[in-house]
Amino acid sequence: MSGLLNYVSCGVLWLGLLVKAPDLLRHRRDPYLRAICAVLGLAGLCFFLGAPPTVGAVNRLGGVPNLAAPVTYVAITGYCAASQVLIVHWRGGPRVHRTARRWMLAYAVVVLGIAVTFALGDAPVERRTDLDTYYATTPYLAQMIVLYLLAHLITVTVTTVSSLRWARRVRGGLRAGLVLLGTGSLCGAGYSVAKLVAVGARWSGRDWSALSTTVSPAAAGLGALLTVVGVLVPLAVPRVGEWRRARRTYARLGPLERTLEDLLTRRTLRLPRPRFASPTTRLMWRQTSIHNALSHLDAYFDQDLYDRTRSGVLAATDDRERAEAAAWAAVITAAVRQEADPGRRLPPSDGTGRLLGRVPEPAVLARIADALAGTSPVPVAPAVPSGTTTAGTA
Repeated sequence: MSGLLNYVSCGVLWLGLLVKAPDLLRHRRDPYLRAICAVLGLAGLCFFLGAPPTVGAVNRLGGVPNLAAPVTYVAITGYCAASQVLIVHWRGGPRVHRTARRWMLAYAVVVLGIAVTFALGDAPVERRTDLDTYYATTPYLAQMIVLYLLAHLITVTVTTVSSLRWARRVRGGLRAGLVLLGTGSLCGAGYSVAKLVAVGARWSGRDWSALSTTVSPAAAGLGALLTVVGVLVPLAVPRVGEWRRARRTYARLGPLERTLEDLLTRRTLRLPRPRFASPTTRLMWRQTSIHNALSHLDAYFDQDLYDRTRSGVLAATDDRERAEAAAWAAVITAAVRQEADPGRRLPPSDGTGRLLGRVPEPAVLARIADALAGTSPVPVAPAVPSGTTTAGTA
């Protein structure tokens, strides 16, 4: 009677709604997002209203025995309508809005039927867990019970078939999400089927109420969990992939940052390290530190050394990207030594030989780091012609 399973299922669904809420706030007019948030919110509300403690509270506050039953059935019907609207938007087509309105109108009729049959029926004895089987033979209340169960069964069947059929046409996180959503809807069908079987048994004089009070809630709880995971997986998979790439790039840039470490510390060019940050934020922090150091070293970059190294590597490997990375690695290493030399000669005031405006892009930074780490060896640049001086030599 504690309703723990209901409250846990409700919490899981509303947690999924909380995750999707920021997207809904940014895209308020997106009908797909509105439908999916309605599905999560109403499904959670169904579990909340169906918990025995909530049932008792609604009955007590309303002053009507078993008032919680039609209230819960209306919430379930609203969930069914939202699910069908979601399926309609998934399928797309030229008549999306018209089809969605038809489904909403159909379920509005079901809601009206629930209200009318409850008002016509007589349910004086409060039943918090087994109302479906207890009143299965009571006029009007029996019709109310069958009406909401059939509406729910139709919805989960359509959702299951549509999700699994679409899953065969896509790949990756979307496919996994659709399979989970379809499986969750199939478990949801177990909720309706178990209750319908228990009601049918009651009509034939048998007592199979355990199907309604034990099997049905368990199937609904499992369906709720799978549904939430199915909704969140397509959202989480791209983000996890982005974080994985950011972690790899962050580690890959380590040799370049270590080359600039002394300069970053001595000139206080590094921003405070972010704590409890995502891999993407940490990568941005490292890239910013590197760009700060390169901007400071700009006056010490040796254009001639860059051109000679690039030409030499290009001639040896015929790889433009590797040649560019090797040239930058050589120039940066020379500039770091010159900037740190107490007896260094000041760079020319007219900017001759500077590489301003050619700060490496993020992809180039990673290749430069590879060159500095030795994974892409930097060939020795050709000797400087006699009588030539460069700004990058100590």
